[in-house]
Amino acid sequence: MSSFNHPLSLKPLRIPQLICTAVVALPLWLLGQDLEGLNAGASNDLQRAFMDLSKLRQDIDTERLPLARQITDLEQRLADQRIDFAKRQRLQENQLVELNALKSEARQRGEEVKYVDSLLSEYGRAFRSRLNFVEEPLYSALFDSIEKAVASADSAPAERFTSRSALLTTALKRTESVLGGEIIEGKALDKTGRVVPGKVALVGPVAMFAATPDGPAGLLQQELNKMDPTIAKLDAAIESASRSLVSSKSGNLVLDATLGNASKLAALEESMFEKLEKGGIVMIPLVGLGVAAVLVALYKWLQLSRVRLATDMDLQMVLKHIESKENEKALHHARTIPGLVGDLLSTAVEHVDEKREYIEEILYEKMLGARTKLERGLPFLALAATTGPLMGLLGTVTGMIATFKIISSFGGGDPKMLAAGISEALICTATGMAVAIPALLFHAFLSRRAKSIIGSMEQTAVGFVNGVPQSEPNPFYS
Repeated sequence: MSSFNHPLSLKPLRIPQLICTAVVALPLWLLGQDLEGLNAGASNDLQRAFMDLSKLRQDIDTERLPLARQITDLEQRLADQRIDFAKRQRLQENQLVELNALKSEARQRGEEVKYVDSLLSEYGRAFRSRLNFVEEPLYSALFDSIEKAVASADSAPAERFTSRSALLTTALKRTESVLGGEIIEGKALDKTGRVVPGKVALVGPVAMFAATPDGPAGLLQQELNKMDPTIAKLDAAIESASRSLVSSKSGNLVLDATLGNASKLAALEESMFEKLEKGGIVMIPLVGLGVAAVLVALYKWLQLSRVRLATDMDLQMVLKHIESKENEKALHHARTIPGLVGDLLSTAVEHVDEKREYIEEILYEKMLGARTKLERGLPFLALAATTGPLMGLLGTVTGMIATFKIISSFGGGDPKMLAAGISEALICTATGMAVAIPALLFHAFLSRRAKSIIGSMEQTAVGFVNGVPQSEPNPFYS
């Protein structure tokens, strides 16, 4: 336990200790005085705070009900807006599905429009191709308007369809009018190339023209590089039928199954002399060479075909007479064989008493002469077969030179200006080949025939020499 000493019994304090005690005690005393004031101020503040809190609670209670109503209204509006948003979202999804369906349908309609447009384009081309050349001027304005509408970048598909629908209407009207035939105004070129106005009786693909009054008449045909049709060169019966059909709308109808190609082909037909005349000056020596080759070939063929070869029976007969010492009979039988073979056997019989070597020399000399006669003229055929293409090539070169001169002078726009040189070139080449090929065939055939005859003669000569009986040589004379 701690002891408590009475203050009087304390020892006398020192001065520093007193000072410290005073310093500590003084604030404590002052603090005690402040705490009482603070306690009183705090009580007042607390009362004022309670009063403010009560007032604030009254204000909150006053404002809570409107705010709760306002919050309730806002929540209801939010719920309504959520419901409306859901409806709108579902509507948007439905509209999106419908939009996709509309887009798909629009694509299908676009493909259908393209398909119909392509069909109309194809029909327009087919309709234009089926038109008679006489009818083309009647529909040229319609075709130009359709081409302008189609080529325009600003034109809509509806505008193109409208322009092409006019073509359908025109085609139907044209079909109705052509079924029974129609007579239209037209013009054509006569034989001199002069434009003649008149009327055209158009029945299907047939166009019969008659000039007014009492002009040329006949079938019409379209020629290359000519704007107007040309009256075909036909007989008088067709001219009278055309004039009667155009004037009285009744008469005989001329039908051409070739649609004008027969008359064009008939106009292209030329005689042999006309073709040779177009070939130029080179055709003269070329034709002469061909005629000479044919004549030589015929002569050689007759010559070689008339050569009679010696058979084995003829040779055995001659040798039998010689063996029987009947040289006259052998000579007579040999001379009964005409031509070179009989001459060969006759010479052999005449020198039958000579030595074998001498007989062989004589027969070899006769064989050389026969070879020369048989092969005479054959080199000319070989020469013709070689020279013919060269002469044709010469004509080709001269024709092309003439063609290039025409091109350099007048240009290459008109094919008729180039036809002369080209015809000369082609005709010369064809004629050169026509000369060379038969000459080559004749040379091969006749050369083979000549070699066959020479081989048979050699066989006959060898058989004669081997079959002739020879006397025994004298041992004292060599």
